[in-house]
Amino acid sequence: MANSPIKSPLPESDKEITGNVLQATLVDLVDLSLIAKQAHWNVVGANFRSVHLQLDELVSTARTYVDEVAERANAIGVSPNGKAKTVVESSGLPEYPDNWQNVEATVAAIVDILADLIERLRKRIDETDKSDLVTQDLLIEITQELEKAHWMWQAQQA
Repeated sequence: MANSPIKSPLPESDKEITGNVLQATLVDLVDLSLIAKQAHWNVVGANFRSVHLQLDELVSTARTYVDEVAERANAIGVSPNGKAKTVVESSGLPEYPDNWQNVEATVAAIVDILADLIERLRKRIDETDKSDLVTQDLLIEITQELEKAHWMWQAQQA
């Protein structure tokens, strides 16, 4: 990692592990916010309005945590990178389909995307167990919120 004007509270090896986890989380959350907005613009069918509004709630959650993650990276002396090119090249989330999607397809896609992201976050929680408990705490908070959202999206499929 490049020289930082911010002195890290972490030893270099822990800073690297934690910085990589934060960067991966940052791009996944930026991607989630964009996916949810794409879905928001393109959902059609019965119950359109409630899904349309629920997607905006997901966008808001993702954007809130994007900022929290980027600020945590800065706090440990790591420069966050949320540029579009970086997100395209490094997000691990499944791609969302183009064009209009009916409510059922939209809900199914969001359920799958959230499940994938939650699995990735849970691995990152384990990765930060030794490197930085403060970052781990943030990841736990994000995972809790996304698991709640995942439950609510799944409830629509029941």
